[in-house]
Amino acid sequence: MSETNTAAGYLDMDLLRFTTAGSVDDGKSTLIGRLLYDSKAIFEDQLEAVEKSSKSRGDEHINLALLTDGLRSEREQGITIDVAYRYFATPKRKFIIADTPGHTQYTRNMVTGASTANLAILLVDARKGIIEQTCRHAFIANLLRIQHVVVCINKMDLVEWDESTYNAIVDDFKRFSSRLDNIVDITFIPASALLGDNIVEESRNMPWYKGSTLLYHLETVYIGGDENHIDARLPIQWVIRPHSDKWHDFRGFAGRIAGGVFKPGDKVKVLPSGFESTVKAIHTMEGKLQEAFAPMSIALTLEDEIDVSRGDMLVKLNNPPEPKQSIEAMICWFSADKQLVGRGKYILRHTEKEVKALIQEVRYKVNINTLHKIEDDLVFTHNDIGRITIHTSAPLMADSYRRNRITGSFVLIDEQTNETVAAGMII
Repeated sequence: MSETNTAAGYLDMDLLRFTTAGSVDDGKSTLIGRLLYDSKAIFEDQLEAVEKSSKSRGDEHINLALLTDGLRSEREQGITIDVAYRYFATPKRKFIIADTPGHTQYTRNMVTGASTANLAILLVDARKGIIEQTCRHAFIANLLRIQHVVVCINKMDLVEWDESTYNAIVDDFKRFSSRLDNIVDITFIPASALLGDNIVEESRNMPWYKGSTLLYHLETVYIGGDENHIDARLPIQWVIRPHSDKWHDFRGFAGRIAGGVFKPGDKVKVLPSGFESTVKAIHTMEGKLQEAFAPMSIALTLEDEIDVSRGDMLVKLNNPPEPKQSIEAMICWFSADKQLVGRGKYILRHTEKEVKALIQEVRYKVNINTLHKIEDDLVFTHNDIGRITIHTSAPLMADSYRRNRITGSFVLIDEQTNETVAAGMII
């Protein structure tokens, strides 16, 4: 096979984004290191550096966690602080991993890493079972509408590969997850990231387990139904007007499709103006397309000369979103310095549009360990999650987050400091 064909095949491969989450010392970074190591996805110089670092630390084994813990403070403390993104591929699929922290104080980092994930791996220490952090991370995965969850019960070697321990943890998690409404696919895998059991290679120590390895599951899990291919949405990022003789009359509207399918000849509407036109052509770097769908990045040309600007949205006539100025949302409060209180004013960024926003009402916070509502303490501080009502200065072309993760999400920005203080999911 030629290099050109190989590159083209790689670009056309299916992409799975997944995140890892778990409590401190559950072995998230070790699991990812093992996944990269056993699937031959690391270079020799990386391995040599990890071996050298492991020896200097006095580790008994090669510390594969060092492949992902890149910050010096992470390596010194043996913990994950920031979101570490890693990229690798097998012959079947490409992967982007977001290795997120387990500490409660880094909940915002987990929300950031998980916000674009198709799948979440929740690590559970077989010795400890389901703990508060497991419930917290499962709740956040559910809140962020991650439909596929792998509960990886790690460190099975430390409980003598005991099947009854595994079964008890499975039952405990099923009881908790029955109260969650967005997770549709839960898979349980007993493993030892340190020794490599059931990560890439099947374990010989657990013959009672008849399921797949972690890598095989990641390669084969079906995510095609996760995208919304019904509601056509194209937030406009850029209006393309080339200053050249060849493209003198070209006027394209570029963006990443947030939902649905677009084809030449489709009747479309520009929101919020309401102007209507017809799709003339769909352009990409590789040439014209006969159809485009989420999450492709494209440029559309229209049959009519109508006003379209950055922040507008192109939709089909048959199912446009309903403009909203009063929004019910669940939010995760990010700021460690500022608090959210009622009647606060912020900048709200939704897709490519920015508007001013007023907090109309703080309804409740959620105790994400018990899922109970907290209605007697309505001041949001660092990492708090809850429900609020927002009024915006201009209508938003928004869907519910359950229907579309892109058009149903937003961030709040402090007007004075320009700090992103919260992420929100529209109800």
